[in-house]
Amino acid sequence: MFKGHCFPKEVILQAVYFKLRFSLSYRDVEELLSIRGVKVDHATIQRWVYKFTALIEAGLKRRKKSVGSNWRMDKTYIKVKGEWVYLYRAVDKEGKTVDFILTKRRNKLAAHKFLLKAIANNGCPKVINIDKSGANKEAIRTSNKRCIKKIRIRQSKYLNNRVEGDHRFIKWRTHNMLGFKNFESASRTLTGIEMVRMIKKGQVTFPKFNDFKTFCSLAA
Repeated sequence: MFKGHCFPKEVILQAVYFKLRFSLSYRDVEELLSIRGVKVDHATIQRWVYKFTALIEAGLKRRKKSVGSNWRMDKTYIKVKGEWVYLYRAVDKEGKTVDFILTKRRNKLAAHKFLLKAIANNGCPKVINIDKSGANKEAIRTSNKRCIKKIRIRQSKYLNNRVEGDHRFIKWRTHNMLGFKNFESASRTLTGIEMVRMIKKGQVTFPKFNDFKTFCSLAA
């Protein structure tokens, strides 16, 4: 996948990691690489992020550690081209990221789509803690009608503090960015940010000496 590029794999992955790990614009990353003697346009870096995030995501799925069976599910808001979209997320009891999905709508269908994705990637949980959201509750009930294994619904604002607190990192990262120009770009970038976050949480098997080396190993 790296063949045909004018720059070696190590330079490409370093540029992608800088963008996903730190609150930097593409021009900031361009300048950092320039300081290191690498001349590359910020538009090229943007294309790298868009292209290679999917590759790294595939590697992370193969090496992601199992999460607990007690989930906290919630959503937060992200602005794309001046309009709010919705990032559904879940963490387990220990704060490990279960899954995430960016959607244009905030309703039962969106919540159910997220739940199906999370279960497909992580297995069915025993309990899901939610706030007073009717959409989330109905999404779990719909899932229970179709599955032999039933998920227990627990509604507690206090117990959901862990996932709400975990939202803050994502909100902080997006707040310091210049904003997303389109939904697809937002989805790819947020996927990368979430992956780097999971690496820092120690959710990847066979970690390397540091987070950056672990990140690079996912593209192998």
